[in-house]
Amino acid sequence: MRLAALLLFALAWPAKADVMVPVCHGYGCIVQDEIRYSEAQLAQLKRQLAAAVNPENERKLLAEAIGQLYAWGGEQSDIRNDRGGNYADAGIPGRMDCIDHSTSTTRLLELLAARGALRWHRVLTPDVRHFFWIFPAHWSAVIEEVAAGDATPQHFVVDSWFVNNGEPAVILPLADWKKGAGPDV
Repeated sequence: MRLAALLLFALAWPAKADVMVPVCHGYGCIVQDEIRYSEAQLAQLKRQLAAAVNPENERKLLAEAIGQLYAWGGEQSDIRNDRGGNYADAGIPGRMDCIDHSTSTTRLLELLAARGALRWHRVLTPDVRHFFWIFPAHWSAVIEEVAAGDATPQHFVVDSWFVNNGEPAVILPLADWKKGAGPDV
């Protein structure tokens, strides 16, 4: 009897629904595919991020989590064809520029934050670095390390544009990135 009641309760209890996140591609966020992330996938990433022992370690795990979210997105969309930078995937469906990446990565970071997966960081709006300090040249998602006490918060870019689809994102101090730091792609 107890087993039957437990089974009925389990069947009546609503399962957490999959989450849909729009991911941009086509340069300038012209195309947006709704990518479905399952509750199991998101729980896996939350467990992985929960293993972080400090902010630096969380950034390392976060880089891998963003890569994994893009890999799962590539199973459902042409973004699987995206290659680091703007030239290795010229003319290929699913290619992504820095606007696509900064927008999509920010959405993925917000998804993780909303599910309580980030302990030492919060998500900020994307930022841009300029060419010759005048022309906007490159956009990236940004996180802020949650500072203890009166410490000045540190800002970091989470830049998936530098890497091929599914690879860990590049995370750099925002100040270094603004000066041009990052892989040469």
